[in-house]
Amino acid sequence: MSTEVVPTTSNASRFNLKLVVAGFLFLLAALVLAMQVPSIEIAWTGGLLLLTIYLFAFEVVGVDVAAITVMVLLGLTSLLAPMIGLDQGLVDNRHLFDGFSSNAVMSIIAVMIIGAGLDKTGVMTSVAAFILKIGGTTETRIIPIISATVGVISSFMQNVGAAALFLPVVSRISARSGLPMSRLLMPMGFTAILGGTMTMVGSSPLILLNDLILTSNKALPAEQQMETWGLFSVTPVGLALMAAGIIYFVLAGRFVLPATKSESNTSGADPMQYFHDVYGVDYALSELVVTDGSDLIGKQLDDVETAYRVRVIASKVSGEANRIGPGALARDVDLQAGMVLGVVADPDSLGRFVEAFNLKTRPVLRTFSNDLSANKAGIAEVVIPPGSSLIGKSARDVWMRKTYGIAMIGLHRNGETLREGDDIRNLPLMAGDTLVVHTPWDALSRIEKDKNFVVVTTEYPHEELRPHKVGWAALFFTIALSMVLFTDIRLSVALLTGAVGMVLSGVLNIEEAYEAVSWKTVFLLASLIPLGLAVETTGTAKWIADQVLSVVGHMPIWVIQSSVAILATFFTLVMSNVGATVLLVPLAVNIAIGAGANPAVFALTVAIATSNSFLIPTHQVNALIMGPAGYRVTDFMKAGGIMTILFLIVTILMMNLVF
Repeated sequence: MSTEVVPTTSNASRFNLKLVVAGFLFLLAALVLAMQVPSIEIAWTGGLLLLTIYLFAFEVVGVDVAAITVMVLLGLTSLLAPMIGLDQGLVDNRHLFDGFSSNAVMSIIAVMIIGAGLDKTGVMTSVAAFILKIGGTTETRIIPIISATVGVISSFMQNVGAAALFLPVVSRISARSGLPMSRLLMPMGFTAILGGTMTMVGSSPLILLNDLILTSNKALPAEQQMETWGLFSVTPVGLALMAAGIIYFVLAGRFVLPATKSESNTSGADPMQYFHDVYGVDYALSELVVTDGSDLIGKQLDDVETAYRVRVIASKVSGEANRIGPGALARDVDLQAGMVLGVVADPDSLGRFVEAFNLKTRPVLRTFSNDLSANKAGIAEVVIPPGSSLIGKSARDVWMRKTYGIAMIGLHRNGETLREGDDIRNLPLMAGDTLVVHTPWDALSRIEKDKNFVVVTTEYPHEELRPHKVGWAALFFTIALSMVLFTDIRLSVALLTGAVGMVLSGVLNIEEAYEAVSWKTVFLLASLIPLGLAVETTGTAKWIADQVLSVVGHMPIWVIQSSVAILATFFTLVMSNVGATVLLVPLAVNIAIGAGANPAVFALTVAIATSNSFLIPTHQVNALIMGPAGYRVTDFMKAGGIMTILFLIVTILMMNLVF
């Protein structure tokens, strides 16, 4: 019976009423704003700004559709200018689509392709396995490891690049741990943004700040001129912000993070359910450890599997690699103390096996969390066709587990399913026999090409990894990263060098490169850039800044500094962080001088606060993670609202303590 909840007519009516009421209030706010502003250009820009916030906050349409709609409306102001009181459009139509070729958008496309290339070679799988080995499968352990790693990386490269590179890692960790991606991606994305505040090369505003300080110095007398900031001057503030972000999600994550299912998350599928329904096979995967003194020590797999109705599909000896798949396991494997076994069995048989040999059962897969995850291995159906050379031979005769990498746990013949313990491995195979097997998916992919089998299971992850290309992937990733860190070339050109190298070297083909790009993210960001341009060029941003500062200008220095940080936070939500920094740094310097404060500290406050972009998915990192995790704007408002306030408190506190 379906449990899907269908919205009722009354619920839909209440939702529509909510939209209408909210729309009326936003329209009223726009009209009040229009009567207060000094020019018609600012009035129309403010109105479009309120429209954007309304569309985002209430999700009237998808965020990408909302952004495109606003971009088109900006373009139409050129046509409608005489009718709406404008001399010209709010944005020159020759520059309306500049966002699609902007440095930020092209950089995002490039890092998505680079991340896909690293994933294709298995690098990200190894990283995910390492994190799972250290952090297990608990949210409170995995979040700090992922977040801290991404945060440190983003302190030396663009935060969207660090987030994009770890997106496939988080996807794999989600699939292997059973944790929804929505519980992991937002902490990772937020910490990537926070990590950009740890060094003066961690974000574009901080990179730009020293140049802006030198420019401001030209207009200042010698005694008021500011010193530029060193590479690690901001590190204490950045470390405190990153620590606060990680602690926030560890303590409050279960309350503020959604448990959203997304297309990228395959952890919700039960690979055993189909075979339970069809064959009555009620098996599960377990991980056992052979304890010291166990009677299992010295025995071989063949001595216990049939007798106790268990099937060992993977093993691990300390100091050696995991053994699973073709050539790895056979019935003559000797069992020893400390060996970890991956076992398929029904609960009753497993319990008897554990009790008989005093084995330790792990509550979750740890050693084999990667190798036996749902997208690496599982249960499959394989049929013996007429003409197969295996007819008349038994699984034991051909050493099926060792030769083909398939561990038979059931055999269906003439309407009857025989299981482990029914001596199925000694039965001569017949044409038409259906084998229920546990196998790594790459082994099953090879068996599909073997004329001795017909693989019935087709819906399994056909992941064509290219480990032989790892050298090329590492080379072009290193080239791109080196160009970012050690040259003055534009970020987009440096990253596209790595992306193109991935394609030319065969790490990815061009179709895979196109598929790696989240076009929803691209259109969302590219379409918002003209709005930021309009806010800046029409004088809207300067007018808002002047209004705020006229209210707080006579207050204590820490209040004025907080107001500057809040202003920078607001601007970075609706325009580029670089644009907000360029606009506000000169204002902040003049305010600091007038208030008797340190102008360099006020300038730094602006450059840091423009990273406080968590409330809506307009930041490149937030836009990047929104689709894969299935987030809604309200999810960002819920988790990001608290993070925004926490960011402001920690920033002002640390700035006053350190400087």
